[in-house]
Amino acid sequence: MADVRPPTATPAVPLFQPLASGRRLWRRLLTVTRQLFGLLAGGAVAYRRSLPQEQQRSHRLLGIVAALAEGRLDPALVNLPFAAQLRRRLEQLGPTYIKLGQIMAVREDLLPRPVTDELKNLFDQAPAVAFPILQALIEAELGRPLAELFSDVQEQPLGSASLAQVHRATTHTGQAVVIKVLKPGVRETVLADLKLLRGLGAVLNGLLPHYQPAAIIEEFRSYTVRELDLTTEADNGEIFTACFHATPAIVFPRMYRELSSASVVTMEFLDGFKPGAPATFDLSVPERARVVNLGAQAILRMLYQYGFFHADLHAGNLLILPGQSVRIGFVDLGMVGRFEDETRRRLLYYYHALVSGDVEKAAQHLGGIARVGPGGNPDEFRRAVLELSRRFLLRAHRGDFSIARLILESMQLGGRYRMYFRVELVLMVKALVTFEGVGRMVDPGLDVVALSRTHIVAIFRAQFKVGRLSRELWRNGPELLDLVSRLPEVLAQSARLLERPAPPTVSPLAGLRSAIFAAACIVGGVLTLTQTDAWLAGNGLLLAAVWLYRRGAD
Repeated sequence: MADVRPPTATPAVPLFQPLASGRRLWRRLLTVTRQLFGLLAGGAVAYRRSLPQEQQRSHRLLGIVAALAEGRLDPALVNLPFAAQLRRRLEQLGPTYIKLGQIMAVREDLLPRPVTDELKNLFDQAPAVAFPILQALIEAELGRPLAELFSDVQEQPLGSASLAQVHRATTHTGQAVVIKVLKPGVRETVLADLKLLRGLGAVLNGLLPHYQPAAIIEEFRSYTVRELDLTTEADNGEIFTACFHATPAIVFPRMYRELSSASVVTMEFLDGFKPGAPATFDLSVPERARVVNLGAQAILRMLYQYGFFHADLHAGNLLILPGQSVRIGFVDLGMVGRFEDETRRRLLYYYHALVSGDVEKAAQHLGGIARVGPGGNPDEFRRAVLELSRRFLLRAHRGDFSIARLILESMQLGGRYRMYFRVELVLMVKALVTFEGVGRMVDPGLDVVALSRTHIVAIFRAQFKVGRLSRELWRNGPELLDLVSRLPEVLAQSARLLERPAPPTVSPLAGLRSAIFAAACIVGGVLTLTQTDAWLAGNGLLLAAVWLYRRGAD
């Protein structure tokens, strides 16, 4: 039963809520400020110690600051390098800052390598919450006693991360499921931290604009807010299932909406093992090849066909599902990346150019994806990417080639030329690194380029199937109808232009001819499938375009 309170009790709660929230925010601000100043002081000490003796003596002011700070710093941290101090202080600040550190760890395109390497050691593990507390939370969220919801729940958690905790359970219909529960108080703490981080990002952006701290924090805030609502994870699972409904060998857990809420999500338990487990090498050679092929197909289609992908992809979130026909499964779907259509198409063309060996086109597409910052130099960036890609291709002939590493190093060049990339693009590289790493773990002789080319060509061709083109045409119907309605005026103007003398080597209508011809082919070829009137309009436009093209050529 829901807890029903008399109407007279409700006004009393909001009166104290802002005050309690303000006190919580103030305490958190003091904690974060103390850790930030500790990090700055510790960084000064670490920097001074890294200098040669003669330089240490010449930096007297730095020596005074370091001496004053050293006595007040945590003895467990003071002797560590700056990157290690940063990691430890993020861990001490709790779940929000651990997640922030994990996002920073993948920003190898912006942050120094020692920092990103150290932050990769951040483990999103935390002490488990006592089961009776979680049981009370589940019952409050779902509105029924646990015994009515599940026939059995294992009190020992499968895992306990900074934000949530996971338990095995069985439904009353006998289905093996996993219950993921947001830990008590986490949502309030994280939301308070995000308010502070936004202000901190604005301050740091003035001090360290080269590293784009405000952009990193804003991207992190966007992802974290979505992870605090477990309904989002259920949505993600259903979207992935719909995308891959025609490929039953690529599996995502079924979501049990009737046993889920904003703080609890119940999903199917996928009974498999992680790549690299001993059972991997009990598979036959054809089964291992099938696992690698399915993994490549799934990841490349997520990235370049759907623009909706698992953004926290690593070997722990992949499962090999044995059976009569081996399958693969993806779990932990709370964090996803999204590309709008224009970015997805550019990335598809970029990846297609890479696996085809066309480094000039690849550099051109990557430059078009980047955001040009103040003082940015797109031309020099493209030249640097082109040179880097050529060096990588030389390694490919020796069998030492990683597409993911090439993309990441190309993006790292962006900071030098003030060309910046969204976090989704870096998470895309993480997904590709997982594809390559897991693929080579299962099949050491894997040819990443050949396998990628097979799947990316299939995705590329799917872009131009009649059904997809017709949907695009329907979506852009008003613009095309406007073109058709203005066609007589356009053709009349074109005819007048053709009557004027023009230099023999340049056709003034070259661009117009190609645009009309392309539109005519789409209207005449695709809409033919739907209705006779469209066939007449489209083919009339096609004939007019052919006439115009020939007149221009003459």
